[in-house]
Amino acid sequence: MLAAAALALAPQPALAAAGLDGAAMGWPYAFPFAGLLLSIALGPLLLPKIWHHHYGKIAAGWAALALASIAWLAGGMTMLAAFVHSMLAEYFSFIVLLFSLYVVAGGILVSGDMKGTPWTNTGILALGTLMASIVGTTGAAMILVRPLIRANLTRQHNTHVLIFFIILVANVGGALSPLGDPPLFVGFLHGVDFFWTTRHIWLQTVIVSGFLLVAFVVVDVFRYRAEPPIGLAGRTAEPIRIRGLINLPLIAAIIVSLLVSAVWKPDIAVDILGTRLELQSVIRNAVLLGIAGLSIWLTPDEHREANGFTWEPIREVAKLFAAIFTAIIPVLAMLDAGRHGAFAWLLSAVTAPDGAPREVAYFWLTGLMSAFLDNAPTYLLFFELAGGNPQVLMGELSGTLAAISMGAVYMGALTYIGNAPNFMVASIAAEHGIRMPSFFGYLLRAGAVLVPLFLLLTLLPVAPVLRLN
Repeated sequence: MLAAAALALAPQPALAAAGLDGAAMGWPYAFPFAGLLLSIALGPLLLPKIWHHHYGKIAAGWAALALASIAWLAGGMTMLAAFVHSMLAEYFSFIVLLFSLYVVAGGILVSGDMKGTPWTNTGILALGTLMASIVGTTGAAMILVRPLIRANLTRQHNTHVLIFFIILVANVGGALSPLGDPPLFVGFLHGVDFFWTTRHIWLQTVIVSGFLLVAFVVVDVFRYRAEPPIGLAGRTAEPIRIRGLINLPLIAAIIVSLLVSAVWKPDIAVDILGTRLELQSVIRNAVLLGIAGLSIWLTPDEHREANGFTWEPIREVAKLFAAIFTAIIPVLAMLDAGRHGAFAWLLSAVTAPDGAPREVAYFWLTGLMSAFLDNAPTYLLFFELAGGNPQVLMGELSGTLAAISMGAVYMGALTYIGNAPNFMVASIAAEHGIRMPSFFGYLLRAGAVLVPLFLLLTLLPVAPVLRLN
């Protein structure tokens, strides 16, 4: 939900470890990351059995190649320092947050007779969209995905339900507060007011969510009418019940622990190969793991069993994102080099000749990079590229900050790896027998729905208006 806390809490730049010169890197240093993304995209499609049994080894191979390239360029100690920074300052807090939310939300059991009708599905999607800015995209997704899956298992045509769920609940719905999506929490920790996005992009979020819900109703009604009678047969009517309510205050405790760690600065830290590991980060991670342990202890095992809870989705995310956070080190270092790096064209693309920001370019480039990179460091990259002064960005450059915020949150829905909950929802759905599309299959379906809306946002005469130049 708020996986970017580690990025923003780290006192040194999170985009590159000290001593790693991104300006000295050329395009070949991005190949391991590109190879990893292609493996994630094509492995399940072309070699499903091999990928399923060996995805961890394949991902680790690409990560090792990225580290080897860094060692060849800058030496073993620089490589080790960069790896330690990525794991301790970024990945570890990311996976601890995700793990705690996965465990706690997985203990909430919504049972009863819910049939996968268009109106039931629309209600769940609308509820999840509203919840996402309060309990986070991961929290909302993990609470509602299993009830949604159970309601639609008897339907032959149910894949589109999960695709819209990923778009709305795991992404778009988190746009209204720092609690909703990792990039917005990064902005909050860098000085952006807590309710800034609520005030400035609520109308865009309502418009995008509204269009998406209407589009879902049209598609789901069409699919529902095509169902054979046996596919619509319901179960014995049972009242809807919510069990495992002890996990609701545990979710609140997760949110409180993140907020406390953001404001409590004891200035106590230990240096590990150039990475300052601060006391509040250590305590926060310990508290989150403790909350997950409490959830396992206090939640009856039958609740998780009825939920179809397994460890495989979080295990898969942990392995693949460990490789992603490693293989992305050279890419982020090149991006961090600005005009002196291989991605110097980025700065020119988002800046007009008179020095004014091109907000349309900020929106599309932040969004497209968020779809294929982790959206939290992408947000931070463009935040700094736009000057990094929160008062200026909330004031005279509010359109730029809105463009960065909308791009990072909305376009994270374009791929399975744009936001961590996307991958988890797809993995849980596949575990329950729903045939989720391949990486490119999902990209095509999500893009067909979202790109027209993004074009609409680009031209929409609603403040903040995105300027081309």
